[in-house]
Amino acid sequence: MPNDPRCAASQFMPASAPEDDADMFDLAPVSLWLEDFSAVREQFERWRAAGVADLHAFLADDPRRIAECSSRIQVLKVNQRTLSLFSARDVDHLVQNLDRVFRDDMLTTHVDELEQLWSGKPRFVSQTVNYTLDGKRLDVLLKAVILPGHEHDWSRVLVTIEDITELEAVRRTAATSELYARGLFEHSPVSLWVEDFSSVKTLLDDIRERGIVDFRTFTNVHPEFVERCMQEIHVLDVNQHTLRMFAAPDKATLLSRLSDIFRDDMQQYFQEQLIDLWEGKLFHQREVLNYYSLEGNEVHVHLQFSVFPGHEPRWNLVLVALTGITARKKAEAYLEFLGKHDVLTKLKNRSFYIDEINRLERKGPFPVTAIAVTGNGLKAVNDQLGHAAGDALLRRAGEVLAKAVEKPFQAARIGGDEFMLLPGTDERGGEAVMEGIRQLLEVNNQFYSGMPLSFAMGAATAHDGERLEAMLQRADAVMYAQKRAHYDDSQPRAD
Repeated sequence: MPNDPRCAASQFMPASAPEDDADMFDLAPVSLWLEDFSAVREQFERWRAAGVADLHAFLADDPRRIAECSSRIQVLKVNQRTLSLFSARDVDHLVQNLDRVFRDDMLTTHVDELEQLWSGKPRFVSQTVNYTLDGKRLDVLLKAVILPGHEHDWSRVLVTIEDITELEAVRRTAATSELYARGLFEHSPVSLWVEDFSSVKTLLDDIRERGIVDFRTFTNVHPEFVERCMQEIHVLDVNQHTLRMFAAPDKATLLSRLSDIFRDDMQQYFQEQLIDLWEGKLFHQREVLNYYSLEGNEVHVHLQFSVFPGHEPRWNLVLVALTGITARKKAEAYLEFLGKHDVLTKLKNRSFYIDEINRLERKGPFPVTAIAVTGNGLKAVNDQLGHAAGDALLRRAGEVLAKAVEKPFQAARIGGDEFMLLPGTDERGGEAVMEGIRQLLEVNNQFYSGMPLSFAMGAATAHDGERLEAMLQRADAVMYAQKRAHYDDSQPRAD
């Protein structure tokens, strides 16, 4: 058997074959071996008589039994193609060196061949590796058949060997490339989705045939069309980073819960994507918000969409890459917050306050009422208890003032302990806001132990045509007068 590790101790004996068709045998373009398996058959009969039923298990129990079978095969004749394929000078040279031809893991393949004969089949097929006498690896496809008239003793078995080395090399290269590409896909640091958009293309083609030209207007009027297109996307595969990004334990869970990921405002972003496809943009990218992980966290991504080359006519293979930008968006939002807010009190800051004053002066609406607010006793708290205690009072002041106004009104911290509210209302409305602040102060002081929170407040109103600067000065004057009155009533003065 050409694919078996027939060791040097094997009894291979070249012999004369019948002369009939000798030329055809020698000149055949495929490697031919005429072999005698009669001793193998006799060994099988002895094993059967000894009660062996499962040959595979029997051979696996003692691999030396495989070599014993192999040693009983006799090579009777090979043709010229065999000698050239295995780099042998003649038959004797080949037979004497069969241990170099059939080696390494050939025994494993030989078990399969023996099992086919054991089961009563008059032929067997296997794919294995042989080696030429000069050490070259040969991938071979081996086929063997017991010749007619020899079924009773297996004394003549014709074996053909087809060299499939190049084919196997191509297959291994393709398999390696596929494995490499799969590895790149699975372990990419970017979320990758392979999707089928063919049904989406069919829907777009249908409405185009119905005469739709202005697709944006069409999707604005028919949002249900956008939703239907979303439902027609078929996700074929995702990679490991996708599972991590969307907090999914496995692909099956992710694919079964896509509605939990693509929801809320996703439709408006997908509408823009459809418009790109309608206009023939088979590659596009954009920042997309309101993806959600399976844990419910918002995921911000940079999306890149591309139809695979060769699939442009149908869009049946699409690659979507999602790069997570949630951290960047949070940083941008925080920077934007810092630009308009005071970090300690969480109220709007002086920059916002100045912009708001300018806006109100230009556009109103009038009347505009400002309430100047300052904390009483803050300097004493800082001097006696430390700045941490003073900061705690400021945070409490922020809580009170934030609850005292609702949009479009705003509360801003414009100095150390000075706050300005812009309710956008008249004198009566300003007084109502101040009364609300006094009530909130009472509640706040009941909730917090220690130093009570106290405000001095002053309100003023500007009507249409009046400069806001003068109105703000009046509010400050009332506030400082109230502050002086507070200290006059509580000696010694804190500041």
